[in-house]
Amino acid sequence: MASSPRPRTSTRDPEEITRRLTAWLDRKLPGARAVHVTVPDSNGMSSETLLFDLDHPRPPLRSCALRLAADPAAYTVFPVYDMPRQYRTMRLAAERTGLPVPRVLWLEEDPGPLGAPFFVMERVAGRVPPDVMPYTYAGNWLHDATDDERARLEEETLRLLARLHDGVPAAEAGFLALPGEGSPLRRHVEAQRAYYAWVVDGRPPSPLIESAFARLETLWPKEETDPVLNWGDARIGNIVYDGFTPAAVLDWEMAALAPREVDLGWTIYLHRFFQDLTEGFGQRGLPGFLRRDRVEARYADLTGRTPCDMEFYTLYAALRHAVVMLRIAYRQVHFGEAAVPADPDTLILHHGSLRAMVQGRYWTGVG
Repeated sequence: MASSPRPRTSTRDPEEITRRLTAWLDRKLPGARAVHVTVPDSNGMSSETLLFDLDHPRPPLRSCALRLAADPAAYTVFPVYDMPRQYRTMRLAAERTGLPVPRVLWLEEDPGPLGAPFFVMERVAGRVPPDVMPYTYAGNWLHDATDDERARLEEETLRLLARLHDGVPAAEAGFLALPGEGSPLRRHVEAQRAYYAWVVDGRPPSPLIESAFARLETLWPKEETDPVLNWGDARIGNIVYDGFTPAAVLDWEMAALAPREVDLGWTIYLHRFFQDLTEGFGQRGLPGFLRRDRVEARYADLTGRTPCDMEFYTLYAALRHAVVMLRIAYRQVHFGEAAVPADPDTLILHHGSLRAMVQGRYWTGVG
């Protein structure tokens, strides 16, 4: 993990993007220009982020972030990037819940100006738990915090998730309903099955992922809870913190209408993903942080709704993450940064924990 090259995240020319962005801003707000344009080192491998300062006498200089749909030539992580949907979701969440969602300024649906649709939002100052190296490793602000400070961050994050789930009427989030037949949960799972089929089209399939889909069916909830607006990528690495309090909630491209446990399972498992990696490299990590038992109990206190069937939902989170991991691995293969091994399951970083979940032995002794 420490020695592997970071996979490329873009095929776009930063100088060309800067020139075209400045031209677009001038049409949007005459006299405006983009200055100090940067592409952050932590840029993801789905939508791309550009940071810049908007230079204009009215309003004065302000910090902005631009989310640009992925370049189709870059072997994209997801098959579709619906920027209007993200823009609408962020506005709805902000208006209905008062959560610190960054203020969205403009939506551009025409791919002409930058080569793909995008939106611009205000940039919020603060700090984010790092993914590389993960915050569970020593030497970053969250790992170096006190237990009380991490407990405060955990509490504020769970309050945020509860406010989102309880604050937006499902009817107003209807545009996030996934296509297909059956319940919102069935549609969500079928959408993931279709995504997996897209990932392995022309590539070796993953027996492990397919066994995880089969295991889901045996664990399927007898009674599905009501759907709510799911953030989709509900994890602390997508939150900007002011101290230990959320200041901005980012990355809404996976938002959907689904049971609240889909988000909660993702929050719990994505921490376990980093914790497992850290322990695998001989470090202690943060074993007392975001424990599943405590997260579920506190969420129930905050919402009055006890999370149900969490073995299903944490397995589902690990499965969803495995499909993303497999796509990223095949993206590296596409760019000549890696080769396909004899066992494609080994391309999934957490194949060991996913297999343990499929076998029903992962959570034994794990909080």
